[in-house]
Amino acid sequence: MRVLLVEDEKLLAETLRRGLTGEGFVVDVVHDGVSGLWAATENPYDVVLLDLMLPGKHGYAVLKEMRERQIWTPVMMLTAKDGEYDQTDAFDLGADDYLTKPFSFLVLVARLRALIRRGAPERPVNLTVGSLLLDPLKRSVSRNGTQITLTAREFGLLLYLMRHPGEVVSKAEILDNVWDPVFEGGDNVVEVYIGYLRKKIDAPFGLATLGTVRGMGYRLSADYPVRVNRPDFSTEHPVEPSE
Repeated sequence: MRVLLVEDEKLLAETLRRGLTGEGFVVDVVHDGVSGLWAATENPYDVVLLDLMLPGKHGYAVLKEMRERQIWTPVMMLTAKDGEYDQTDAFDLGADDYLTKPFSFLVLVARLRALIRRGAPERPVNLTVGSLLLDPLKRSVSRNGTQITLTAREFGLLLYLMRHPGEVVSKAEILDNVWDPVFEGGDNVVEVYIGYLRKKIDAPFGLATLGTVRGMGYRLSADYPVRVNRPDFSTEHPVEPSE
């Protein structure tokens, strides 16, 4: 299992290199963003550990250019920045995981192995579900060419749903992947934001693509028109168009 570690704190980098080597990883270490991008481009890796604050080229820039070059190696961001929008930006640019310093080495190893098991499937920069188009890099959303304005939270929620098209995702999964890990509010906040999204991505277009699966969660499907006065709707379409 070959790992590229891009970390400018040399003491930390050496500590991680020794620890990961002891766990059976082969570790290449570079200390700046320019070298990190070159190494990730020129060599095959199972996973990249990428610091955010790097000399030469910022970690976000390295990640963005990797994805633009269609290098889909799983990337885990390592950073002392733990803001909610820092994580959102990282995932929007194509990060696969995000670990805030200081962190548990055991947790790091477990999450690295999980990323490696998942592999690096090719993934387009733009996401489409039916006529809905989302560009993570430009942070733009449109349906049939009509631009849709979303808040940062709404965008993060839609991004997660569009990464799982046709799948039922629970409130707990949404909270884990869209909200900050230290969020202490109730899961009813998910219902509120699902409602906000429906009013923006479905209602103006006469669609009902973001549905509720009773007792299970939510599912984003391809386009179909809103149907009314259909007593057999729940039988024919298990996804309810509204809560």
